[in-house]
Parts: sequence; structure tokens; C-alpha cells
Amino acid sequence: MGKLKKIIINEWLTENGKSYQNVPLFYQTFGREIGIAPIVLVNHALTGNSNVAGEKGWWNALIGKNKTINTNDFTVIAFNIPGNGFDGEYENLIHNYKDFTAKDIASIFWKGLEYLKINQLFAVIGGSLGGGIAWEMAALQPTKIENLIPVATDWKATDWVIANVLVQDQILNNSDDPITDARIHAMLLYRTPQSLGRKFKREKSTAQENFQIETWLFHHGLKLQNRFRLASYKLMNHLLKTIDITKNRQDFKAVANTIQADIHIVAVDTDLFFIPSENRETFEELKQIKSNVFYHEIKSIHGHDAFLIEYEQLAQIIKPIFHTQKQPNHVYIQN
Repeated sequence: MGKLKKIIINEWLTENGKSYQNVPLFYQTFGREIGIAPIVLVNHALTGNSNVAGEKGWWNALIGKNKTINTNDFTVIAFNIPGNGFDGEYENLIHNYKDFTAKDIASIFWKGLEYLKINQLFAVIGGSLGGGIAWEMAALQPTKIENLIPVATDWKATDWVIANVLVQDQILNNSDDPITDARIHAMLLYRTPQSLGRKFKREKSTAQENFQIETWLFHHGLKLQNRFRLASYKLMNHLLKTIDITKNRQDFKAVANTIQADIHIVAVDTDLFFIPSENRETFEELKQIKSNVFYHEIKSIHGHDAFLIEYEQLAQIIKPIFHTQKQPNHVYIQN
């Protein structure tokens, strides 16, 4: 389980009308074999990948044997966003990164599921960009998901998100050290002043040359530079501003009303990127038209990154979803 596998999508027409041939879509599976258990799709965030469980899995505190998303009971699938580089294949897509939208990624994920003969998902869960893609997947196939769990994200990119994506794009295209510099800026969106203040207390490193906060930021920048391609960063960053399930559709209520899934919105009370007030507003709108919508909030000093840090809180929030049903109500595999 967990081995990287490959699907070739013969033809992919993007939302903007661009055609791509023989697109590689890489994925990993964890837990039960496909076809014998409810299926959970996990969508990764900007710098994430399909390796969600196991020793080096980035969400292994939540996903695994006897974990909250128990791989003894579920089949867990995670796709790599084409171009994220985890599969080692970049050149096919990412030179023209502005060709793609979050809706395009959602569409190709559905193509991958169709290839695997999967026609129903017990749950789709994702954080940040991955959660936005989850929203897009639900809008594309409103009857095929039982539980939609967008975490630290939104159904649309706000002006604030779009503005920060622009700053990131400018850094990535104009800096002499683009990945490091962009990551340094991004970390200030993903954390809060209070989180950094508690962690570093204005202290300097042993050499007394840099403040510890500066050393920490440079460390994160260099760490990402060592494992992430510039072209991949440009693509992932761009996708964030394209999240919008109402684009070329009706208004939000009309689109959301078609989604049959139970919707579990999970916000972070100190998120400075996908701010919680937007999620609360979404919840209030949804309550007017749906009874199966729920709002949850992670309480944390750490801001946006709390969805990766506050494992225990997130586990407690989603535990009832994954422990109320061990057997599927629907046929998950096409004949």
C-alpha cells in the first residue's frame, strides 16, 4: 500500500479551452483495496503530495491503522496535482501554469476516479488549496460525495487571497532567489504574530547575528527550495486564486443547493489567509437552504497552519463522520 501509481489521461480540455494530451496523473492508495470499502479522497495543499499516511505521510496523525480515518475500515486515495513534482514529471504542464484552474484539477481528479471505476466517495477532505479543490469536485459532481470536508479554505478566493497570490507570483517571477523569498513571505500568512511571538520571544540565535525568527524563516525557505521546483510553486500558487464554484455557474446558494453531501466546514479561528468570518458567512448562507451543513472551528494561536499542527482538535472534529459508518450505503465501483 502507498506505492506511487500512474494513470494516463488521454485528453484533457481545460476550462480555458486548452487541450493537453497524455497527462500523467499519479496517486497513492492506503488501507483497504479499492472496491471493498468506503472510499475517502484526500486532496493535498500547496506544497503537499499524495503521501498522506505511513511513516512519512504528512497527515499520518489522522490517517492510518486505528487512526481517525482508519485504514482498516476505509480505502484512502490521494492524487498528486499534475505538475506538483512529487512524481518527478514536470514538463508536460507547468510552463503554461496560468492555463489551469482549481476546477480543472477537480475535473482531472474525477477523470482519475472514473478510470479506477469509482463512482461514489464516502468523503472528500482537503486543507487549504486541497479543500478548495474539494469544493470544486462537489460542484462538478454534486451527487457523488457523501461527506464534503473543506478545511482551512473556502469555496472562493477572496480579494485578500487573490492579492496575496499576486504578491507570491511577483516574487516567484522577479526574485533572484524566488522559492526562498516567496516561502518567507508565505510563512507570515500561514502563522500569526502571536504564534511567532510565543515561539521566538525576540531572542537571537547563538551567534547573536540574526533573530531566531529570521533564522527560522530562512530555514523554511531553503527547506522548500531543496524539495520543490520553481515551476511547481508557480502553478500551485496560481491555483489558489482560481477557486470559485460559481464561475460560469449560478450564484453560491444555487450551486450549493445541488450538492447532496453533508458539508462539514472546518475553519481556524486565527486563520489570516482563508479567514474564518468568510466560512461563518458561508455556513449562515447554507443553513438557509440545507439542513445537512455543519460548522467547526479549530481554536489555535497558529493561524492557517493549524490544520497541520492541531491534529487532536481536527481529529475530534472529524471523528464522528468516520466512526458513524463503516460500511458503504452505495456501490462504490462501477460494473
